[in-house]
Amino acid sequence: MFHLLISILWFFYFSQAISARDTITPIQPLAYNETLVSADGRFSLGFFTPGKSKNQYIGLWYNKMADKTPVWVANRKNPITSSTGLLSISSSTGELLIIDQNSTVVWSSNNTVTNMFNPVAQLLNSGNLVIKDANSSDDKFAWQGFDYPTDTLLEGMKMGVDFVTRLNRTLTAWTSESDPSPSQYYAMLDIHGDPQLVLCSGSKKVYRAGPWNGLRYSAIPATLTNYRFNFSFINNKKEISYYFTTIPSVLSKLAVDQSGELQRSLSVEGSGLWNIIWYAPMDQCDYMPQCGPFATCNQNNSPICDCIQGFKPKSPDQRIYREAANGCVRKTGLDCKNGTDSFLPIPNLKLPDTSNATVDTSLCLDECKVKCLSNCSCTAYALADVRNGGSGCIIWTNELTDLKVLANYAGGQELYVRLAAADLGQSPTTTRKSKKWIYILVIILPFFMLILAYIGSLLWRRKRRRMRAVEEINTLFHDRSNQGFVSGNDLELSRGSDHELPLLDLKTVAFATDNFSVANKLGEGGFGPVFKGKLGNGQEIAVKRLAKTSAQGMVEFKNEVLLIAKLQHRNLVRLLSCCIEGEERILIYEYMPNKSLDYFLFEKSKDQVLDWQTRFKIIIGIARGILYLHQDSRLRIIHRDLKASNILLDEEMNPKISDFGMARIFCADEAVGNTMKVVGTFGYMSPEYAMDGIFSQKSDVFSFGVLVLEIITGKKNRGVYLAAPHTNLLDHVWTLWKEGVSLQLVDESMGSYYSMNEVMRCIKVGLLCVQNHPEDRPFMSSVLLMLSGDNSLLPNPKEPGFAMRSGVTYQMESSSSKANPSSSNDMSVTLMEAR
Repeated sequence: MFHLLISILWFFYFSQAISARDTITPIQPLAYNETLVSADGRFSLGFFTPGKSKNQYIGLWYNKMADKTPVWVANRKNPITSSTGLLSISSSTGELLIIDQNSTVVWSSNNTVTNMFNPVAQLLNSGNLVIKDANSSDDKFAWQGFDYPTDTLLEGMKMGVDFVTRLNRTLTAWTSESDPSPSQYYAMLDIHGDPQLVLCSGSKKVYRAGPWNGLRYSAIPATLTNYRFNFSFINNKKEISYYFTTIPSVLSKLAVDQSGELQRSLSVEGSGLWNIIWYAPMDQCDYMPQCGPFATCNQNNSPICDCIQGFKPKSPDQRIYREAANGCVRKTGLDCKNGTDSFLPIPNLKLPDTSNATVDTSLCLDECKVKCLSNCSCTAYALADVRNGGSGCIIWTNELTDLKVLANYAGGQELYVRLAAADLGQSPTTTRKSKKWIYILVIILPFFMLILAYIGSLLWRRKRRRMRAVEEINTLFHDRSNQGFVSGNDLELSRGSDHELPLLDLKTVAFATDNFSVANKLGEGGFGPVFKGKLGNGQEIAVKRLAKTSAQGMVEFKNEVLLIAKLQHRNLVRLLSCCIEGEERILIYEYMPNKSLDYFLFEKSKDQVLDWQTRFKIIIGIARGILYLHQDSRLRIIHRDLKASNILLDEEMNPKISDFGMARIFCADEAVGNTMKVVGTFGYMSPEYAMDGIFSQKSDVFSFGVLVLEIITGKKNRGVYLAAPHTNLLDHVWTLWKEGVSLQLVDESMGSYYSMNEVMRCIKVGLLCVQNHPEDRPFMSSVLLMLSGDNSLLPNPKEPGFAMRSGVTYQMESSSSKANPSSSNDMSVTLMEAR
């Protein structure tokens, strides 16, 4: 009987005209060649075949987005292996059924409906596929797809545990692009202790977003609220869950990708493009566990792990070799009996792992302190809710683990760590002991110095070169000694250095580059030649060697080491190591196989054409990198030499900003800088910088605008155009924009395969960035939103600024490391102006 019913459904359905709808009924199923569309047109649901697979699945995707990758899959574990299928709903049980061409049920919603006269399945405007009674007007559903997320959390979809239905809603990544079945990577709410969001790989916790603090998870940046999200958290006897909402014109999603990364994406409705605005793990300190108990992790320090005040390394020998997983132990035991213990406040932290912590929402901060002191097992406390001055109390009675120091903007919390009075400097006994040790040191210090001198004389010859290199690196960090370097685990580490930027000896570098052979030469700039190399472990590197005739020299070398070694972002090139031996000054970078952006834009061939999707990705990536330099990094940096040849491309054509030899650090309260030495590249310099030596974030914005227009047009901002001799690219773009024919600017090599709305938006954003007056140009945070926004909401640009508008057309450029031999003739520009 069942097979007869299915056969009737197949015959009836394919005899009907197919039209867009949002509902499935027992007599009108969904066939493999049809889709459901929500009433507002935002979502579509239907059969799809992922990647290179031949299997079919039922999936949900955003209907108006360029990326049609499903954000929800019904039968991710049970694909249809035949050529056709149906999605039907049973009139007797109310179950959703996926049926193959052999009338076999391959997937069922497994719900049993009672007292439902007319069951239907409907795709709501939220993207939720629900089963309900067609005759009922309430929001009670017999089943809903939102209860079974796959890899993506949509707006209004809950993540967490429902104690009534016993559902645990988690996000689990696809196995691959061709296989939506669950992989080992998943995100969930750990409801033990104080609930927190965690990312796992199998049974291992990889990343922890911290507990809910009333506004958000404590380790997630506070800046995300700038995108007008409303984050909500429910914690009661019925459920512990998390969800979010946005304003109507903004789309957002939270997903776990196949590489095990948790990503928050944003799109302004109508743009058709997703932008990743946050991801985790983001740096080394995000991974669990990193530094062990009672130790903080700070990505900007070297080493990154440090014991909390009052604690010492548990394994000092291992700490020497950067092994910090064993953590720290107390210097002085607690004195619970006499009540002399006190608390050390540590600001801007991701709170410790709360899986074994307890929460009392009825206490204020002072009461929390009293409660912790009254419990001899209590090790720390913190506010549970930071809203309205703070309330509630989290208490830890175990070791404090996974502590990360966050930047001020990230919205970390203050943790109060229990210490013995002696470790807080509050005990008179401490003073007496300190004086005693001073007397002892005065007596034995001369003898100790003699021993050190003897040992030093034995080691001096063998380590002379290494010590010189380390000394020079230390000189670079004069007055910046506690800023540190990033770790370089893949390279040979100089264990004698106070900084964690690894030093390579000249012999290793020469071997990696085949003694700097011409065959390995990638290009040459004002700094010197650049070579491709390969280390003994197989890692490919780019080696920039300071030429003895370099116009840049040690100033730019030091600038690179000081700046780029401390910057960590996916759109900045990574400095791996350096070499200082004799007169050699060498920088070792990650190797970029696709050379630089100017190679693709200005040295075109049939094999190097950039399609629009790649160009737009490059624009977004550069913008993110500049925003990080201007706002999100610990240092506030103005690059001063942004141009196509300083944008390197990795194997996936992701852009990475390079060459920080001319960059400048700004203080937190500094907005504008002034210099009598103007360095940079004609064509990319803002008018106020080229003419008056005034630079700021807005001068980098100007350079970015020039880059955007070059990426769209495939032309360099120099030279002569037939329509108006002796004008530059900005003149040309501005003229066509005013005439309303700006699409004539699009690089012919792309043909007609591009989004006109996106191109028009990018041209407009480019012109907004190159406006003559700095105050008219947007900041990079606004630029990123504009690139994802609605064209009609963008302001109209004013006339561009032209640093060198009349007279000779200047074509000189700054010195840079080139991955492109054809760009090797560029020259550095330095202008000295008396004032």
